[in-house]
Amino acid sequence: MTGLRTRPQVIPALLAAITLLGSLFACGGNTATPGDVPVQIADSAGVRIVTYEGTPATVAPFRLAAEPRYRHGGGPGDYAFQFVDAGRLFPDGSAVIADWYSEVVVLSPGGTTHEVLARVGEGPGEVIEPYSLFVLSQDSVLVPDRRQSRLTLFVGDSVARIVSLPRAAHFGMAGIGSTGELLLWNRYAYRSWFDIEEEWLAGHMTLFDTETGALDTVASYDHVRGETRGAANPIIQPVGEVTAAAGRFVYTRSDRPEITWRLPDGTVDQIVRWRPGPNLLTEELLEPVEAYNRQIGWMNYGVSEARLEEIIQGDMARYRAMIGQPIPLFGTPFADADGNVWLPSYRPAYPEEGSPYTVISPDGEWLGQVEAPPRFRILDVTGGLVLGVLRDEMDVQNVVVYEVVGGR
Repeated sequence: MTGLRTRPQVIPALLAAITLLGSLFACGGNTATPGDVPVQIADSAGVRIVTYEGTPATVAPFRLAAEPRYRHGGGPGDYAFQFVDAGRLFPDGSAVIADWYSEVVVLSPGGTTHEVLARVGEGPGEVIEPYSLFVLSQDSVLVPDRRQSRLTLFVGDSVARIVSLPRAAHFGMAGIGSTGELLLWNRYAYRSWFDIEEEWLAGHMTLFDTETGALDTVASYDHVRGETRGAANPIIQPVGEVTAAAGRFVYTRSDRPEITWRLPDGTVDQIVRWRPGPNLLTEELLEPVEAYNRQIGWMNYGVSEARLEEIIQGDMARYRAMIGQPIPLFGTPFADADGNVWLPSYRPAYPEEGSPYTVISPDGEWLGQVEAPPRFRILDVTGGLVLGVLRDEMDVQNVVVYEVVGGR
């Protein structure tokens, strides 16, 4: 990150700086009623409840530009991304990217050059599994590492601080609270679907004070659904997800048409509900699944091509057995710099290329759908820009930045 300032700062001051970042577009104003669907807004014991009597067919008043501002990953001298897991935009349009089980890379504002911020390893400033990224200012980024259960704060190209999290709790970082505390969730520790005896395996929302190391669990939620032994197909399952938007926890369960906002202390602040029609699995939705399974075939070390084909076709048979059956209503949500919640359309393959995206404002307004290019997955939306990953015709991953056009 040549040219970025390097100065020692403590985490709370840097966390507070996130509130100074530029906005995407002024989408969080007064709630408007979508013309095609009645909406009821009520207050129940201090909780704002917004209920849509259906699913609004609103098209968002903003969209991605026809051509990207820049593209990095497929050209001479570009970084060769293997599997982009996370990415964030800096205020000047540069980006920081986490490659799965690999390095953290910074792209220049025009995408023409790249620099490695964190290499693979267990030493200070090194990472093994950076699953998310949090930009705090133009020269500061917080990098959570799932495998090492720690957070590394980079200021410029130097390590400013390393904070460890309890490994046994399997914490993931959802975001940053309104007063600078870290909003954590207990991520799912792998067990076979058939080993979960509860109807739903519970997760927990937790506050973490970086100065004192204090952990405070403030709420629980349905995280992973259990299955009875002998269930026909555990591949496509709903899941409970926690993210953070504008300093609040945001919880969704992908089989429920509902979003719940909680304050950092766990208090429910707002609920948005809608009434969708059935969402059923189709053969078309399975097209990218087989391609993705072939792409990651290298993970099956020592397996012959014939055996790999057998594995892939076995997986596809299990998927096809579910055609016509209900599937989750949406994919993994994320929040933009203004606190809007984006719900990608559900796709069976991971990573989800879930266009179109439904966008809901911090006060529950249904802003509408945003279309994304085919084979494109959004990572971040901030400052009038959209950062994402585009797979080209050779399945090479390119990091792409689009401008947002239109507005309110």
